[in-house]
Amino acid sequence: MKIASVDAFVIDVPQRHAIFPYQSRYMATSTTGALLIRIVTDTGLVGWGETPQILSFYGEPPLTAEVVQSLRQTLIGRDAGAIEALYSEWRIDHLRVQSAVEMAMWDVLGKVCGQPLYRLLGGPVRKRIELAACMGIQPPDRAGAIAQSFVDEGYTTLKTKAGRAPEEDLAMVRSIRDAVGDRLKLRIDPNTGYSPDVCLQLAKDLEPYDLEYFEQPMPDANVTDSARFRKLTSTPLALNESVTTLRHVRELLDLEAADYLLPDTYQCGGIWAVKLIVDVAASAGVPCVFHCSHDFGLKTAAMLHVAASSPNMPLANDCTYFGLESDILKPPLRIDRGTMTVPEAPGLGVEVDMSLVQKYLVC
Repeated sequence: MKIASVDAFVIDVPQRHAIFPYQSRYMATSTTGALLIRIVTDTGLVGWGETPQILSFYGEPPLTAEVVQSLRQTLIGRDAGAIEALYSEWRIDHLRVQSAVEMAMWDVLGKVCGQPLYRLLGGPVRKRIELAACMGIQPPDRAGAIAQSFVDEGYTTLKTKAGRAPEEDLAMVRSIRDAVGDRLKLRIDPNTGYSPDVCLQLAKDLEPYDLEYFEQPMPDANVTDSARFRKLTSTPLALNESVTTLRHVRELLDLEAADYLLPDTYQCGGIWAVKLIVDVAASAGVPCVFHCSHDFGLKTAAMLHVAASSPNMPLANDCTYFGLESDILKPPLRIDRGTMTVPEAPGLGVEVDMSLVQKYLVC
């Protein structure tokens, strides 16, 4: 079973939910972009993968015809099921692109076996996956109103962006707690925005609000501070941007730098890398949450399969899927009272609608 063809599609879809434009400490966005990879085998099987749109913001070059041609030269003729070889021997220059290729290979593998992906990853631990609704930075009055709307929709967990100013973060958290009390578990994510001194004071100021966790408030260079601060505050600390290679994750665990880890395929290189990190974290007693990077249905389906097959993912997993004007799947995934069921069809268990890909195609 060899890879016979490789195609890449960059799409961009408007956001429609009340929480958009989605404001982080870096920027506000009103559309969601992704790179889709399609591989076709010499037996006619099709596999799809997805990764966040490649932007200069992440320090990686944009997708060009040369990048796609290089990808074809690397992949065509290779074994479409050789996941470990993809990591160890094949040379794909961009980790984000590799993660989409790897996802497409898993999609093919599931179809070859006639099994949903979660069965290839270890079998079911859970069939319904709880979602954490994610929103950008909001003024306090809107933050409270939006939190109430998520409670009404059945969500049990809310994550907000943060990191522009501690006072703004505290006001937003206070407004959410005033609006919904403890009916929502609450996380905030400053995206590495704070210095150690500011981070520690904010973590202490957040203690009365009983956060589920405070996500990556400092850059990765400060993980030793994270380890030290865990002993100085009752606010749990989580890491996302630091969760990259398995080697670095082992360093984080040895330091006891986090209460939770948030791996993602595009940061780690693929689904298998995320699975390994989740299992290694389990050996240290550190639960994991699948990070969301404004995902369409392919990557959301991958999250569902990983969470379904991983005992060490007991919490709600991040989600902005509800905010898309349209997905590129037929039918789209369905959110029911803040949860999703795991697809049961082979592979990722979803079907791409090429008419929608063409509708939102950028290049």
